[in-house]
Amino acid sequence: MPHFADALRSQRKIKVVALGSSSTAGAGGILPFPPRLEMLLRQRFFGRMIDVINRGIGGQEAPEEFSRIESDVVAEAPVLVIWQIGTNAVYKSYNPAEVKAALEAGLNVLAPLPLDVVVMDSQYTEAIIGTSGALTLANTIMPMIADVTTSKRVNLFRRFALMKRWVDDGIPLSELDDGAPEHLHTSEWATNCVTQALFGAIDEALAPEAIT
Repeated sequence: MPHFADALRSQRKIKVVALGSSSTAGAGGILPFPPRLEMLLRQRFFGRMIDVINRGIGGQEAPEEFSRIESDVVAEAPVLVIWQIGTNAVYKSYNPAEVKAALEAGLNVLAPLPLDVVVMDSQYTEAIIGTSGALTLANTIMPMIADVTTSKRVNLFRRFALMKRWVDDGIPLSELDDGAPEHLHTSEWATNCVTQALFGAIDEALAPEAIT
């Protein structure tokens, strides 16, 4: 994350933009990851005013989010963008090709700008993997996201694989969602754990730059 690292060395005020859907915006009264991440970054890099600007809108997916990249991301001049996609691609049965095209187009817009990008894929909850159709689509969408981020040389935070690992290790799937009838949004515990993992990944990526 060279741009974020440079900003930490030379700036006191730093902007991060979180672009995404309801797991970015927040749902069910559970504090979402952007303000949690902001607190962790401010604690880690004491003395910097790091703002994580929440640009999540519930129900959207990459095509809708791409349409507001200029206004909601570029206009803020951030040094780091966290783009959360994939959830509604599965939940609302988007055409994977449409999601891929929007993700590629969005990353192309961001590529020449002085900022770093982290793409975050879907949560792993019953609504996403609880039926054979949803699971099949999820197992198509997540590798597609990985392929695009690899080809565009941007960071990928594999939330889906992380949460799946928790279930594989014995955490009940029911504990990963907020208990609403949709079984879609992450619980307080899962949201906190995802945020901690994201923060840890960001901090580790900055470690070679010897930021203190």
